Amino acid sequence: MRIVLADLKGTEGFVHKDTIVGGYGSRLRGFSIATRLATLLKKSLNDVPSITMAYLAAILDRAGHEVRFTRGEMLDGDVALVLSSLVDYRNETRWADEARARGLRVGFVGLTASKLPHLFADHSDFIIYGEPEEAIMRLARGEPLEGVCQSQELPDLGVLPFPRWDLVGATDDRRAFHGVFTRPIGGFPLMASRSCPEFCTYCPHRILTKYRGRSVPSIVNELAYVCDRYDRPFIIFRDPLFTQDRERVLGLCDEISARGLELEFECETRLDRLDPELLEKMRAAGLRAIEFGVESVSAETLKRVGRRPIPEAHQRRIIEACGRLGIRTVGFYVLGFNTDTWESVAATIEYSISLGSTLAQFKLLTPYPGTPLYKQMEGQIFERDWEKFDGFTVTFRHPMLSAAELQFLLAAAYARFYFRPSFFANLWHVEKRWLRGLVSHLDLKVAEIHSRQEIAKMSRAVEC
Repeated sequence: MRIVLADLKGTEGFVHKDTIVGGYGSRLRGFSIATRLATLLKKSLNDVPSITMAYLAAILDRAGHEVRFTRGEMLDGDVALVLSSLVDYRNETRWADEARARGLRVGFVGLTASKLPHLFADHSDFIIYGEPEEAIMRLARGEPLEGVCQSQELPDLGVLPFPRWDLVGATDDRRAFHGVFTRPIGGFPLMASRSCPEFCTYCPHRILTKYRGRSVPSIVNELAYVCDRYDRPFIIFRDPLFTQDRERVLGLCDEISARGLELEFECETRLDRLDPELLEKMRAAGLRAIEFGVESVSAETLKRVGRRPIPEAHQRRIIEACGRLGIRTVGFYVLGFNTDTWESVAATIEYSISLGSTLAQFKLLTPYPGTPLYKQMEGQIFERDWEKFDGFTVTFRHPMLSAAELQFLLAAAYARFYFRPSFFANLWHVEKRWLRGLVSHLDLKVAEIHSRQEIAKMSRAVEC
């Protein structure tokens, strides 16, 4: 068969899907100067290839099928597999309708198709529920798929063939932006584990399948496979909690060094799953950047949504250690938890600045379907357009803050973090004491400007 794999480009703003938000995806539309700039940069620099599509390409090619790939162009074939998302599902179903009109049988894969199959039922011949590989193996063997097809999770992820990046449009065009961004153009995602062992009620990463990790030999063999085909690749570990098993990570770092693999990588984890010794090992193996969730400065707020708080002293210790080792850091924050007030959100914004991470990402609390939080907040949710569950749009009635206030605070968070002299000083590793003193003085002046602008836009200003 000729099988078309479709990972469609987003139609508005910057759409990032596949493993983002567990597979629901996110969409950033510029709603302020800072976010408009971020949207432009992300569209130009951060379009990472789909690991889901690369796995499916490998399975189908190994079975002898012809694999074609598209980001939007309509291609001829026998079957089309479309990567689903919550934030751009209308674009995906429009493409599917046209493909079916041309005679292709169309199936949808991904978290959104699994959890909200009704969005795709009238636009497809089949929908795969669950991790898609087992069902696609059946398709590759000639089994016709119809309706909603259960796909069993694979107990051993090591049985999967390595992703075929050459079949999904990836190239070895790697252009680095050292000193400015945390990630170069041209990176290869890698899943060392799936799902998440934590119990945060708002997170979709753990709602489809249970947590499993791959063995060190399996991971290293895939890294060697990529290194053989691409010069000094940049690896993007897509695990929500990469360092859950400390000994496994240490073993992985030892194997990378022992086999002489020349690569750089980034990962996402919790700060309490890091320590200086582990960071040194990871840096020697090629670690360049770490992403982590802080979410809120309030430990009580975090406990209410099932997230284990991390002591402030440990957070600062790890970020300082990363700075000494030359590891870039990206902190994630969520604004608008039900217990949040104007003052608590302002405190979280101030905390994000004081921690000193290289970059920060702020999102609004979003009750994603299928999460425990969605069930708890169902009575508060007013938004009925699923595409607006994008992480940056207010979708529920907050008990203490209006939608306008939440949107205002989100814009203020980006402005206060990125439009300050110390952000650029940290980015460019300004170390001289007299310059740091000048930067601190200028930060105070810039904060005053932010406050005046905020007062002009809203009746209450974010506290400095």
